[in-house]
Parts: sequence; structure tokens; C-alpha cells
Amino acid sequence: MTTTTLQHETTTKGPQTAMKVSEAVGRIISRMGAAHVFGVVGSGNFRATNALLAPSEQRPDGVPFTAARHEMGAACMADAFSRSTGQLSVVTVHQGCGLSNALTGIGEAAKSRTPVLVISGDTPGGQYGSNFYIDQDKVVEGMGAVPERLYSPASAVADTIRAVTRAVNDRRTVVLSMPLDVQEGTIPEGQRALVDSVTPPVPPTPAGASPEAVERIVELLAGAERPVIVGGRGAAAGVGPIRDLAERAGALLTTSAVGRGLFHEDPWHLDVMGGFSTDGAAELVRQADVMLVFGAALNRWTTRDGTHLRGKTVIQVDDTPAAFGLHYPVDVTILGDAGLTASAAAVVLGERLASTGGTQTGYRTEETRARVAASLHWRDQPFEDVSEPVVPGDPDSGRIDPRLLTNRLDEMVPMERVVVPDGGNFNAYPAMHFRVPDNTGYCVPLAFQSIGLALSSAMGSQLASPDRIAIAGVGDGGLLMSLVELETAVRLHMPLMVVVYNDAAYGAEVHHFVHETDRLDTVQFPPTDIAAIAAGFGCAAVTVRQESDLGAVQDWLDGPRDRPILIDAKIADFPSWVLAHSFAAGE
Repeated sequence: MTTTTLQHETTTKGPQTAMKVSEAVGRIISRMGAAHVFGVVGSGNFRATNALLAPSEQRPDGVPFTAARHEMGAACMADAFSRSTGQLSVVTVHQGCGLSNALTGIGEAAKSRTPVLVISGDTPGGQYGSNFYIDQDKVVEGMGAVPERLYSPASAVADTIRAVTRAVNDRRTVVLSMPLDVQEGTIPEGQRALVDSVTPPVPPTPAGASPEAVERIVELLAGAERPVIVGGRGAAAGVGPIRDLAERAGALLTTSAVGRGLFHEDPWHLDVMGGFSTDGAAELVRQADVMLVFGAALNRWTTRDGTHLRGKTVIQVDDTPAAFGLHYPVDVTILGDAGLTASAAAVVLGERLASTGGTQTGYRTEETRARVAASLHWRDQPFEDVSEPVVPGDPDSGRIDPRLLTNRLDEMVPMERVVVPDGGNFNAYPAMHFRVPDNTGYCVPLAFQSIGLALSSAMGSQLASPDRIAIAGVGDGGLLMSLVELETAVRLHMPLMVVVYNDAAYGAEVHHFVHETDRLDTVQFPPTDIAAIAAGFGCAAVTVRQESDLGAVQDWLDGPRDRPILIDAKIADFPSWVLAHSFAAGE
């Protein structure tokens, strides 16, 4: 698999040659650790992008670049890449409409606190009549991202360094607007040395909780009979210490949706908490008396609209004060790094329990062990197959149960995978019926609750984990919003599996309003041959109406996997269990 590469001009500049701002910006971002660049290049970002990608003494191969077909796709790819790697990704777009096209992906990244730097051209100051003019700073701020800009040629070096540093150290999505007139200026000669010597930002040293806070955690865990520990994305670096603490406390382990896979190796983990959990796992969480939360926001999806927090003492540990009680009140808030805090608490709890071997039974009884095993995987939960048979002579007949479909694909696809679900009525099936190998193997681009992001996000995840198969689980509506990026996946020879749960509708809306009205034509559509569309892009493609149609998928898996496969699955249509939780919460 290769990424698209821009052609670079190779020039030799003497020490007195003036350096344009556009070149300085690109060089600085490269030197400060940009791991991958995604974008759509136009005149407003061409020179800065070329300078960013250019080979240098520090980076002889340059920075990898993927040319997307739409700016939103580029932003989603960058968001997923940074989620998977923890590294800085860059999105490069044209001014005005180029930036506005990317806004939904930027909003997703901003809500997820993903370290992404967006560089965007901008109209020169005062040119309000330009076709490209928008107030980019206000637009960016309105999306929840951080607006930065190049103010002048004299400040451009400092402006760029500040933007990169904020993205990395504050874990924020930052948009650096680059007015065309400023880009054309030259930096002061005295700043040339800084451009060629700047280094990546050094993130702040993490700090553990105070001894008093650790003691409070230990006190509550030591008195707990049924403790549960929850890990979110903020717990990723502390998995080992958290598992050690859970073992000493006799606690069960679970995660938020975006944290899925963190504790996959632990026999006492319940997979995901909240709307995605099985009934058995949800009951075990509800029965907990103490819940210790590391790096999770405890939103309405994780907590089933707050019901999972009732009747128990909830301790929230986070390194960001703004996270405390953001969605629901908690009993104890503790500021500190997840791993350091868990490690300190494990030591103190072990000392307190020294007389019993350093551990307590807590929730880890033989009865609970059996319940955990029975509740762990959705693929193991019983269901009534509602597939509709193919009728000879009727080419439109046959519908496969989406649970059966996903369970069979889960068995077929190697575990070296990345699962990326889109939003919609079908969402629960790819999100939970596919097992995941670890947290890197799972990406949920639904912080903004937008459909249509999973295809591009799966591509960014796959580029971050090139030895894995990326699985994008999408609805027909979301796929048709974003299918232009199929060309990108074909061009990159990407081992991507796109599973389209095709009900010829915006299924969530159909099931939401079917009891209110029979006027659903606004959210239902004629059948679309999505497999034929994908084949036109160069994908391997198969239409699945019954289980026996999956043989073509096995052929692709057994082959070189040098192009994507799209599975147009005509699914039996009924309200999913995850949609029922949404209805119960009044959404």
C-alpha cells in the first residue's frame, strides 16, 4: 500500500536566500513531529503543504501524505489516525469552502479531544468581498476547535510553533489559518535558525493524585463488596496499573465505548458499559456498590442515561478538571493521571490487605465468573433469526438478519482487525458483534453523532495499523454520503472491508416515527445497487441476501487483499436493541 505523494521542488538555498512564510510553516510542522498528512490541496494551501511534505535531513523520506477526495474525509482520516497512534496528524485544506467542507470531521475530532492540526489557507485581511471569505476563527471556535492564525510574517514562526504545541500538549484540535498575503511574505532572517532547529513539543510530565486522594480511593475500595472499575480513552496508558488495582480490589473491569478493548486480556472484563453492553453485563454493573472511573466522561451512552450510576458511590479520576461531573454528578472527583493514580492506589491497598495476601474477593466470586463469561460477547447471546428467504424468480427477495451477518463475518475475518462503526439503527451490530483484539482495533467516530464518518475513519485507522484489516460498518445512508473516498481506498490498495447494512432508508428515523405517522417517504428510498457502484470505483463487491452469499467474502480474505471489498448486505429491518435505549431516553 502506498500513499499519494506530491511532487516537490528541490532547490538549494544559500544562507542569505529569503524564506517565504509558507515554506517556514511547512518545515516547522514537519520538524515538530507531524506523523501523517491528509488533505485536499488547492492554491491556498499548496506551497505550505509541499514544504511540509518535502524530504529533509531530519526526515529523508518526508512526511507521509494521503490525498483524500473530500475535505471531510481527510479530517476523519486524521482524527482516526491520531486516536490509534497518539501522534499528531495534519489536515491541509483550501481557504473558505475547503475548510467548511471539513467542518463535520473537525467537529468530531474536537469533541473527542484528538490532537489534530488543521492548516487552512485564508483570505487576505480586509478582503470581505472574496468568494472564499468566511470568518474562519469564528467558524472554528463554533465547532469546538481551537482557532490559531498567522498574524504577520514577523510572527509566523511563533504562531506556527504555538499552534502545534497546543494541539499536542493540550490534546486539542487546532486550526491554523494562513492568510495568503502573510504566506507570501518572508520571515525575518534572524528566525531562519529557529525554523531549522525547532523540535517536537515535550508534553507535561503526568502527575498522580495526592496521597490524600489515593487514600480515599483505597478506603472506598476496601469497603466495597461489588466494585467495578471503568476505563475510557484517558485510561489507555494506564491499563497495567488499573488491572493490578482491580485484582487487589476484587473489581470487575469495563470500558466506555471509545475505550473498548483496553482490558481484552483480563478474564474479569465485561467489554463495554452502557448502551452497547449485553443485558447480563449491564446487570452486573447496576449491582455494583462502588464504581471507580479512569479517563471516561460518563456520558449518557456509557451510563444508559445515568441509570448505571444510581445506588453506588462513583469516583471519577481524570487529568482534566473540566471532565468532572460534565454529564452527571459523581460522589468523589480526583485529579491525576490514570496510570500513576491506579499504581499508587494498588500499592496502598495491597499494604492494607497484607494480612489476606494483598487482595480481597470483592466481586470476583465463582458465581460472578460464570455470569461474566456468559455475558461477555454479543455474538454469544441467543436471538431469533428473522432472515427472509430468497424467492426463486424474484431478484429483490431475500433479507439477511444483521446479527447473523455480523456473527458470520466475525468468524471469517482474522482478529488482526480494526472495527469502525457508523451511526444508525444498525450501529449495534458492527459496534459489538465484531470482537476486537485491543483498543487500537476499535474506533467509534460518533462523538458528534453524525452518520457518514466511518468509511474515512476506517481508512485513517488502517493507515495507522497497516498490518490489520479495517472493517467499516455503515448504513446505506451514511455510505452514500461519503462513498467518494472509495476511490482513495482503491488507489491505496487498502485491505478495507466495508459492510453496508442496507435497509434502503434512514432506519433510525423510520423506527423512531413509524408509530406516529405513515408518512415516511422522506426517510425511505428506492433500492440502490451499492455493490455495482463500488465495483465502478474498482472495489471487489458482493451483494448478500443470504448466508450462502458470503463465499465471495472468503475468496477476498484468501486472496492478496490488495483492494477494498464492499458487502452490500440487504438486511431484515427491525428496531435494534441500541435504538431502544435511545427511545427510552427520549431521543
